Amino acid sequence: MKGAAISEPVSSEQDRRITEAFAREERGLRSFLRRLVADPSDVEDLLQDVFYELIAAYRLAKPIENLGAWLFRVARNRATDLFRKKKHEEPQGAEDSLEDLLPSADGSPEGLYARSVLFEVLDEALAELPEEQRHVFIAHELEGVSFKELAEQTGVSVNTLLSRKRYAVQHLRLRLRAVYDEFLR
Repeated sequence: MKGAAISEPVSSEQDRRITEAFAREERGLRSFLRRLVADPSDVEDLLQDVFYELIAAYRLAKPIENLGAWLFRVARNRATDLFRKKKHEEPQGAEDSLEDLLPSADGSPEGLYARSVLFEVLDEALAELPEEQRHVFIAHELEGVSFKELAEQTGVSVNTLLSRKRYAVQHLRLRLRAVYDEFLR
């Protein structure tokens, strides 16, 4: 009975910390995920996954030195997992993919840092694209919409959509190449 009384305050302290972290970081994480994922339901699912991992880490007493950075890293990893899942659900043929532009997600600190920097540059480079190219790239690569679906939605031919995505990928490769090369030195 005495052991139960001791574990209860620890659990409520953990609950308080988790609640505070959620209140402090939720808005920024939601905004961050919205930039990576266009579907609002996917954003909410990813946000729940991130906080589930936070709860699991607290329950397992895993030390987290910089909570904000840890949460954003988990969010980015979950978004990457979602992109991969959607990519495998629908075969896309031989066209370029976002994963072709990024270093390996092997979990190493260097790999994670390189992906983080490249995602920031990617965000800037996407903003530089003409609207039609940006829309096709985001819809196809990040949201997993097929070219056939895009053609039906927009009334634009599949060949035109493929061309727009190709130009977008070429621009992104040019913009990301310098940053990518810095990590290979």
